[in-house]
Amino acid sequence: MSSENEKSDEPEQLALIRETVRKAKVPRAKPRTWRGAALARELPVARVVVNKGALHLDQFFDYAVPEELDEAARPGVRVRVRFGAGAHQVRGGRREGGRLIDGFLVERRAESDYSGPLAALADVVSPEPVLGPELLGLARAVADRYAGSLADVLQLAVPPRNASAERRPSPAPLPPPRAPEPGSWTRYERGPAFLDSLARGGAPRAVWNALPGPYWAQEIARAVAATLASGRGALVVVPDGRAAGRVDAALTEVLGEGRHAVLTAEAGPEKRYAQWLAVRRGAVRAVVGTRAAMFAPVRDLGLAVIWDDGDGSHSEPHAPQPHAREVLLLRAAHDRCAFLLGSTSCTVEAAQLVESGWAQALGAGREQVRRAAPLIRTVGDGELARDEAARAARLPSLAWQTVREGLKTGPVLVQVPRRGYVPRLACERCRTPARCRHCAGPLEAPEQQELRCGWCGRGASDWHCAECGSTRLRAQVVGARRTAEELGRAFPAVPVRTSGRDHVLDSVPGRPALVVSTPGAEPVAEGGYAAALLLDGWAMLGRPDLRAGEEALRRWIDAASLVRGQAEGGAVVVVAEPTLRPVQALVRWDPVGHAQRELAERAELGFPPVSRMAAVTGPPEAVEGFLTAAGLPADAEVLGPVPLPVVRPGGPRRPGDPPPGEQWDRALVRVPPGSGAALASSLKQARAARTARGGGEPVRIRVDPPDIG
Repeated sequence: MSSENEKSDEPEQLALIRETVRKAKVPRAKPRTWRGAALARELPVARVVVNKGALHLDQFFDYAVPEELDEAARPGVRVRVRFGAGAHQVRGGRREGGRLIDGFLVERRAESDYSGPLAALADVVSPEPVLGPELLGLARAVADRYAGSLADVLQLAVPPRNASAERRPSPAPLPPPRAPEPGSWTRYERGPAFLDSLARGGAPRAVWNALPGPYWAQEIARAVAATLASGRGALVVVPDGRAAGRVDAALTEVLGEGRHAVLTAEAGPEKRYAQWLAVRRGAVRAVVGTRAAMFAPVRDLGLAVIWDDGDGSHSEPHAPQPHAREVLLLRAAHDRCAFLLGSTSCTVEAAQLVESGWAQALGAGREQVRRAAPLIRTVGDGELARDEAARAARLPSLAWQTVREGLKTGPVLVQVPRRGYVPRLACERCRTPARCRHCAGPLEAPEQQELRCGWCGRGASDWHCAECGSTRLRAQVVGARRTAEELGRAFPAVPVRTSGRDHVLDSVPGRPALVVSTPGAEPVAEGGYAAALLLDGWAMLGRPDLRAGEEALRRWIDAASLVRGQAEGGAVVVVAEPTLRPVQALVRWDPVGHAQRELAERAELGFPPVSRMAAVTGPPEAVEGFLTAAGLPADAEVLGPVPLPVVRPGGPRRPGDPPPGEQWDRALVRVPPGSGAALASSLKQARAARTARGGGEPVRIRVDPPDIG
């Protein structure tokens, strides 16, 4: 082709390109800014909750919906948006700039309440709707109750996305099962009537004091089956994976495969998200899981169950730190569904639900309790002082005899309050705590090395008791490892197993053995334990906490519930002063009566749960300034501030402790019944204003703290 022909063709080619561009339907917009892109023709505004937990940003934000995202941008989906662009960053009538963050699309609207230019949705992460209106309403209620932000609650309620799990379809839902037989529920006076009400579509609310023994998981499974028979869903929240495994096995036995989902961390992110999606899609109507399962999006919820509500695992450590019991109570009230709070023990909060008439007591008669519970015997300080064996070793004579008799027929459980070697020491003769001469801190001998102070670190090689002059020491509390060694020497022909934080046993065979465990880590024995020893009871009762007695009784009853009944020869020895109220409640096996007396005392003194309380912690100046600026309710009472113990650098830390080496104060704000919502609102507004100003040191707020000293 000649050059002359090329020149003649050039105008024709340019004209063709221009015509092609002119006929294009939509200009190619830049993804995530969508500059120049047309908006959706219907409902062009998306209301979004962004993943920003700051309280002053606890609101919905409006974004424009590009036409290309119109179909995918449905309510409930995960989206990406640009956040933080200033009002001056506007091009072509649309706000630009800011950084990309995640969020949830709440609703589509025709118009925005905001009069300025809107930024466009950057992207729809997934077309799967994961945030329904019921879950959104629950998250909002939880955020308001705990003075937190909606974004923080949604981080707890909606698990992280897993693309491969989303691509897999969920199984087809199964038809409702038949109503189950009462089974072991006949042991309870109102048990069969409770199941019958669930099967007929009723919404009974009960506080269930379960009998000791292995049947509680099967009884929960029958309650779930009765609810499913009515065409509704059920949710069960348990403290840990071991309890979830027992309920899972019981549900499989009662319902068969494919009717329930298990939501625990042990399942792994992909499997757990797939199970969560099956619940969200309605393929599965029953859920059992640990703490995070309290937000499981069960369709047409008919029953909410929480087992062992006094366990600390039910308290969420992440903001706004809700408790599973309170979340399920909110769900039961909002969804008007049945509620079941079960435990072998009884918390003060559970007793308050019955006292207020919100729930009914569901328990067994005294004859049933006596048959199911083991024989309880006590060893107090007076007996220990007269017991030669107790002075020479750490176990009194009665404990040795109980172990010997128990090992003839099965395993024996030994519960010790702490793990490790000799954390605290005392005088062997008079049992006065061994303290440092310089700072009065407790002396310790880690791994049986020389004495040193646990506070200042000084050595104390020449220690002698200030009360009696003795130079001999003994352990006040000996951990699981040391106890196992002592028992192994005393019973050389018997295997000794330990269960604690590093290695928790799920179960042990029914053969004779010694099982040394820390509280909460007790394995289940096949056929039940023949006996149990509950050592160092004073250490659990002597904690400087309002719940010390309640918690000690709960730990003891949980362990004793694994022992065979008195009719089968089961026996429990508790080393604690027999005149103390929790010890007497254990001997009578009356946790409900103990909780009722505790509730009456707290009502008289104005302590939780009768009153509502919040803890404000932070540097002294920050706490004082926050309380001064906060518009607390008129009936609020401020207790403190008081200094918190300084955490040593490199030492152990609990959730909520101040940074190592820093001195923080804590103030408690108390209000009478009916003012809890006003207290939470005032604290939230004050903290939001403080955050918005961006000045000052951090202040932490916890509504209904589990430990208040």
